[in-house]
Amino acid sequence: MMQDSDVHGLDKGESSKPGIAHTTRQSTLGEFLTAMRARLAPEDVGLRTVGRRRTPGLRRQEVAELAAVSIDWYIRLEQGRVGAPGAAVLDALAGALRLTPVEREYLHLTARGETPPRRLPDRRDGVSPSVRAILDGMPLLPAYVLDHCFDVLAHNAAATAMFGAGFGHGPLANVALLLFLDEDTRRGQLCWEQVARETVGALRANAAKYPDDSRLRAVITRLRAESPEFAAWWGDHTVSERGSGVKRVAHPVAGVLTVAYDMLAAPGAAEQRLVVLTPVGAVTGQRLRALVTASAPVSAPASAPARTSPLPPPSPARRSSGSPVPVRAA
Repeated sequence: MMQDSDVHGLDKGESSKPGIAHTTRQSTLGEFLTAMRARLAPEDVGLRTVGRRRTPGLRRQEVAELAAVSIDWYIRLEQGRVGAPGAAVLDALAGALRLTPVEREYLHLTARGETPPRRLPDRRDGVSPSVRAILDGMPLLPAYVLDHCFDVLAHNAAATAMFGAGFGHGPLANVALLLFLDEDTRRGQLCWEQVARETVGALRANAAKYPDDSRLRAVITRLRAESPEFAAWWGDHTVSERGSGVKRVAHPVAGVLTVAYDMLAAPGAAEQRLVVLTPVGAVTGQRLRALVTASAPVSAPASAPARTSPLPPPSPARRSSGSPVPVRAA
């Protein structure tokens, strides 16, 4: 069981960090903890119910036992009579009270005035059905979802039309690796240095958030070893977040396209970004629409002649010598 000196995280008399006034924050913390334990039944956390309870929810002693803290300390915590708890004990309380990630962050902010250490995102489930519906609901706008490693988790048909049939699969599944290590991508990105520097800054910011992520470390290690530009820019410690901008790309069929890119937080998922490309100007709008329309599957009666597409479909990931070079995402 944790002792008072272990869980306080502060010397006696030391106040919590600035933000909400200390007394107000302690009062809010106590009310929050009381409300969270009141919504749980003993069976919700694997405890047996003995006899009839006068009030609903878990008792203070039960929360203290589940979090491995002393009952006296927990009572004083709810009453606002302790300093700011350490991050570890707050996570123990979050687990005992079955808090959601948003509630866990609120607990840390209320108790300590700072966000908690980040947990590694779960990539096993890919994107949610609602995000998949958003992607498919934008048939004329190339869109795809990236995680914090810049792995492509999902994309729509318009993205396939723009970036090629192999996009998001195998060697074309990570846009940071494509951007720095694939010559086709580099030639197709006419604003390569702008986008590349933004990517370096975003990867450094993500590395600070998730220092124990083996996949992220592998991507960065490979880029530092194989790309002189990445290694040089990594060394200047630029930190940024790719949010939005405008770039020009050279497509082998549609020609030069000027597009705006916006990276939006995907709903309901940690560290997933929905990237949407929108045309800038009427010329790019017409070219992009023709490109996407040409690659769309055609449904026609068996007796009807096949429709002639205004543009050929995008080149596959593997192409013969001399064939057009498809633009890649970045």
